[in-house]
Amino acid sequence: MSSAEPKSPFRSRGFIAAAIVIGVIVLAAIVVLVGGLFRDDNDTASAPTATTTATPTVDEADVSICGLPGHDTENTLTAAPTNEWELVGTVAAPTDPNGAGPGVVDDGIRSCYSHTAKGALFAVVNYFALASDARNSSALFDLVEPGKGRDAAIAAQAAEPITSAGTRLQVAGFRINSYDGQEAVVDVAWSVTSQGGALVSFPMVMHWAEGDWKIVLTDEGTFPYTSSALTNLGGYLPWAGV
Repeated sequence: MSSAEPKSPFRSRGFIAAAIVIGVIVLAAIVVLVGGLFRDDNDTASAPTATTTATPTVDEADVSICGLPGHDTENTLTAAPTNEWELVGTVAAPTDPNGAGPGVVDDGIRSCYSHTAKGALFAVVNYFALASDARNSSALFDLVEPGKGRDAAIAAQAAEPITSAGTRLQVAGFRINSYDGQEAVVDVAWSVTSQGGALVSFPMVMHWAEGDWKIVLTDEGTFPYTSSALTNLGGYLPWAGV
């Protein structure tokens, strides 16, 4: 690696602190595909056979906590979304309050996303936008999946309070590495504006939990994947708010 290659902001101690030291559990979620159920009610007479189609039911756990529409068990996001953008902290964040989300903005904290790959993408970008403002640090824990990892992150934040990392990022593109309705791996390509617009890939793992997409943590509270430098957006869908 050349010494001239820009240092990834995602590997710096400051950025990890500003992002609540998020990470991943080894993935093991398996989605159950709910198919249409059909019941034939056959009359013994010569009357035509009547076929009744039962409407597939959606488990309560699969419904958005704020009632946003959508429940995809596979990735349907094959093109860059068309959406509005709002400046959150220092990052342009996507917003679609009646679609992908966030469906809830409470005291500036953005949550509740649709149970779709698009919702998972919006959740990732909005999370990092919130994390760009250290004043949101305590509230960000509510956006992380409950478990040992979140507990470890809370303990780490208490031991060493979060300060600004001095890094400036904007979304440049994305790809959905995997999606099964219960887990999504969302790879966002970021333009590091504080490093001359250098491009950095940073995949994030999300789980559907408590009626929303949650950041996933390792037991140690670390990121699931390391970041990597990009020379261009090949393989990514270009998508940006600025």
